[in-house]
Parts: sequence; structure tokens; C-alpha cells
Amino acid sequence: MLLAIDAGNTNTTFAVFDGEEIIGEWRAGTNSARTADEYAVWLSSLMNLVDIGFDKIDAAIIASVVPQSLFNLRTLCRRYCSCEPIVVGDPDVDIGIKVLIEKSRDVGADRLVNAVGAHIHYGGPAIILDFGTATTFDVIDESGNYHGGVIAPGINLSLQALHMAAAKLPRIAIERPTKVIGDDTESAMLSGVYYGYVGLIEGLVTRIKQDFGKPMKVIATGGLAVMFSDGTDALDSIDRDLTMRGLLEISRRNPRTTL
Repeated sequence: MLLAIDAGNTNTTFAVFDGEEIIGEWRAGTNSARTADEYAVWLSSLMNLVDIGFDKIDAAIIASVVPQSLFNLRTLCRRYCSCEPIVVGDPDVDIGIKVLIEKSRDVGADRLVNAVGAHIHYGGPAIILDFGTATTFDVIDESGNYHGGVIAPGINLSLQALHMAAAKLPRIAIERPTKVIGDDTESAMLSGVYYGYVGLIEGLVTRIKQDFGKPMKVIATGGLAVMFSDGTDALDSIDRDLTMRGLLEISRRNPRTTL
């Protein structure tokens, strides 16, 4: 079985694959101070609920945009799964696509993994829209090669900024408003952020397609993707497991090392 780990700025997601199937998936808040042993205690309790033990894991792969977390995640895999994890971004790791930008090392591991997952499951050219801490738009061609993208503030980050910068604006959670015109402060904030992001999505998708010059599929992922599926016609597919599918594909391209 494969343990796939996606360490983002806000959350770290762990998934266990048995072949093609995800048989367990769990999420924790990203905390770079969390030790390998703390991860193991937390993760083993959840894995036991679906009858998975660390002894059943024979391979691991990590994609991390938080460098401070990488040491402890590596140690988790080595100490408890007895395997050397594949780390996306390491020079010897084959991701199966070319990164066609000048500063290729600057591209986040999660964005490259999404590109791999989108190419394998949807083909290209495509735009991959990821609703994370940042909202990212990434572009791949028909061969899956990465051509760059766009980074915008994430939805929850925008709501937090409104709350912190304006004394009378409350802290609220994002949800789809029932109408555009808000009749109180909270509904006005919700409408501004939600429909503002609909405009952002539609505007950037249109401009990216014009810039690329070819018809493109649009695949959305991330926890908030479903919320926008009925709010705009710009999205062709919603795939919450896209990152994990990309990690699975990269793991297949690289040799597994047991300890």
C-alpha cells in the first residue's frame, strides 16, 4: 500500500492507496513543529478505524510546500513505514512532465502534482484551478507539460483580510449566498467574496484561454471547488482527489525504496 502525503500551507492530507483505490484519507492542520511521533500517534488511530496498520504500508510519497514540515514527514515514513519516501521536487524524482518556465524550482510541488493528475485523467490542454490557501490557475499543454499559471489570494485569506483590516466587519465562513445584493453586513461580505471569485474565475479562465490560444478544459480541485460548481459555467470538472491521483502517478514512475 502507498501512503501519499500532501503538506499544504493550511492543511496536511494523508491518503492510503490500495492499488488505484483510496481506502483512507485524513486531514490535519499543518504544523511544522509536529514531530514524526506525534504524526504517528494521530495517524495510526485513524488508520486503525479502517483496519490499516503501518506494517501494510510499503511505499510513501510526499508533496510539500512547507519546507519546515518535510523533515518530520520523512522521518514518519522512515521510522513507521520502513520506507524511504519519494519527495516531489527532489532532483532525482521523475514527475513525467516538463516544466517549461525559466525558474522551474519555484513552482510549488502541489501545482506540479496537480498538473500530472490532470494530464493523466483529463488530458490537455487544460487549466487546473486549485482552491487552497491561495487560488491557483495552472496551465498544461496536450503533452502534460507545465506552462506556468496565475496565483491569487485564497477565499478564506480574503475573508480574514476583510475582518482584520476593517474594524466593523465580522469574521465569517464562506458559503454560497442566496442572492447577490446583501441586506446586512454578513450577506454583503459573502456576496462580495463569493461572486467576486466567480468573476475572478470567469475572467482569468477567459484570458488564459486567449493567451494560450487553444481550447482548454478547466479542472477544479480543493475543498471549496464544489461550492463553485453551480455558480459558474467556467468549470468543466470537479475533482477533489486530483492531487492524490497525481501523487499516485508519480509514485509509479519512481522506484520504491524499503529500509
